[in-house]
Amino acid sequence: MASLVTEKDRDALNHPAVSENDTDPSTVQEMISASGISVRLWRLYAYFWFVCLFFPLVSLLQTPPLGIRLLLTISGLIIFVVAYFWVMWPHPLSARARTRLGFRASSILITGLTVLVLILSIMNGSSFLWLFIGVSAIAGITLSFRNASIAVMGLTLLTVAANVSIDKTIVSANWLQIIPLALLVRGLGLDMIGFVRLSDAMRELQTARADLAHQAVVQERLRMARDLHDLLGHTLSLIALKSQLAGRLLEKDPQAATVQVHEVERVARQALHDVREAVAGYRQLSLRGELDGARQILEAAGIKCVIEYEPGLLPAGTDMVLAWIVREGVTNIIRHSRAQHALIRIISADDHVRAEITNYGTPREESSTVEKGSGLTGLAERVANVGGKLEAGALPLSEGPGFQLKVEIPAGSNRMVPQ
Repeated sequence: MASLVTEKDRDALNHPAVSENDTDPSTVQEMISASGISVRLWRLYAYFWFVCLFFPLVSLLQTPPLGIRLLLTISGLIIFVVAYFWVMWPHPLSARARTRLGFRASSILITGLTVLVLILSIMNGSSFLWLFIGVSAIAGITLSFRNASIAVMGLTLLTVAANVSIDKTIVSANWLQIIPLALLVRGLGLDMIGFVRLSDAMRELQTARADLAHQAVVQERLRMARDLHDLLGHTLSLIALKSQLAGRLLEKDPQAATVQVHEVERVARQALHDVREAVAGYRQLSLRGELDGARQILEAAGIKCVIEYEPGLLPAGTDMVLAWIVREGVTNIIRHSRAQHALIRIISADDHVRAEITNYGTPREESSTVEKGSGLTGLAERVANVGGKLEAGALPLSEGPGFQLKVEIPAGSNRMVPQ
């Protein structure tokens, strides 16, 4: 049953992989819908700021340059429009917007557009400085938060300085144009930075959701592997023992053999029921039931069993962990030892409960070379989940050959052990 779970599954719980689900079109569409900014709304907002072309176009119509200047001006405006259109077309949450431009390409693009706007302004007047609104938007959408903030503030100051420089003096500068322009350059840049931050937060949220879903799947696989190991290891051992006993009694005492065969059938049906409950996640063991079952299976295996337990009211989580301890401990005795005697002791104190399962006998040869099995590993996980500790190992030489499992858990813990 342990083959259901791999080391990769266990590692996935502690080191979840970064999800790549945000590249899936359906996932991207889900994130865009969750953001409240549809692709159409984004493009409507982004391309609205082509309004920054209004003043340069009016200036060209009023005083059109001649010859090469006109050609250079029109070419510069076309380059600006194409670059802005290309950058702003994808939604910020799309994978295309995320991976298309790196830092170096973005820096080159923004620097080139800045130089272009300055050249057009020197050639044709301060009305072309309105193009800095688009450059600021591109900086906010393509650069990281820190770099974009620096770029937007730099473009804002450059807008003011360029206006004053073109107008020759501070006094003669057209401040009714400079102040609104500077505020728009700064405001649109910060708006785009905000969109990018929102996009990053949405991606991180989607990645976290995917990681949690992945961990939930792995945890469920671990639960099923652990429960199936514990359930089937115990019941199949009992079925094997009773089948052997029925075979030995078949000729000597057919009536007793029939009783054992019926008992095998009952145990098999109970195992089927338990497996169905474990798969459904509703498996609830009780300490009293497991102690009774432990006595039954050990006596069927010819092992004298002594149980020391004073019934008491325990929280449901504590009772269940103790039940799993008894089941796994007894299963290990049947599988891995040639014990003649076994002791199960449950000791309850004020603040903790201690369980000891001891078998006195030599281990089987095939078990002496086996590493710590998945049964004890799963049991250790259950104990750790309720804040307890587990120890397992051979008995001291002074007590003879044998093996002891000791577990101590808080008596007041009412946390249910995960199924």
